[in-house]
Amino acid sequence: MKKYSAIFFDWDGTAVISRKAPADEACAAMKPLLAQGTPLVIISGTTYENLAGGRLESFFTPAELQNLYLGLGRGAYQYAYTPEGEPHVFANCLPDKEHLLLIHQICFDIHQYLLGEFAFATDIVFTRPNYCKIDLMPEVDRGDQLFMQGNELAALKHKLSYHQITGGLQSLLDLAKRMGEEKGLKVLSTCDAKYLEVGISSKADNADLLMKRLMEDGIAPKNCVFFGDEYVGIEKGIFGSDSFMKTELTSPADFFDVSEVEGERPEGVQVLGGGVNTFLHFLKEQAGL
Repeated sequence: MKKYSAIFFDWDGTAVISRKAPADEACAAMKPLLAQGTPLVIISGTTYENLAGGRLESFFTPAELQNLYLGLGRGAYQYAYTPEGEPHVFANCLPDKEHLLLIHQICFDIHQYLLGEFAFATDIVFTRPNYCKIDLMPEVDRGDQLFMQGNELAALKHKLSYHQITGGLQSLLDLAKRMGEEKGLKVLSTCDAKYLEVGISSKADNADLLMKRLMEDGIAPKNCVFFGDEYVGIEKGIFGSDSFMKTELTSPADFFDVSEVEGERPEGVQVLGGGVNTFLHFLKEQAGL
């Protein structure tokens, strides 16, 4: 495998088995690359507090942290580090209060519609800064492993069919779009089977903003690589959240999937399997270990 100028990767399910799992092994694999000056870019839907227990910077020296970047919160926050090793947000994709309340209302409208028309019960997580998570399968507990599980695709399809919701997952994405249009807001919806996420940004915003940051230092997208575990297609033409890292700007890069879940991937994504172990082995290879 070629030597890359920068490495972009998802966190949960790619670098660590779960956000509550120890991050020591992942950080140990990252450290030599950061010391060598290779930029590492974590792109995750989670928040800073959920990366290594909110103390990610403690694993690295201030000099190493100059090569670490974070794109968090489904496009919300782009982090770099100060010379003293403190994280700071240099770009964001946050709605103002008015638009955030509109997102909340749209998601509640979706909840009411599904419950009223199809007796399809959902829960909603309102505490994200730029989107809401509509839990389509509240009865499914992911525990600490918050990434998509292999049996969830079939379970969601069965549940939609049972409640006579035709059109599959696409019908839910179309519903979110329609509800948004009725409120005068263009929303971006994604789904990982369990959660329908409705907001104004995605990992595409993280990927593009951070790619542009590295391009300022002369790093070309064709010399970068993206790793994730949620590329797999849920329905025809609808792919997981990591697929949003593949944008018009980043498309010249290489893309790898470490998931064991079977299914279609976006064009150009190579399936390696092996989960976290595959990715950490890749980091060690890139560092020459």
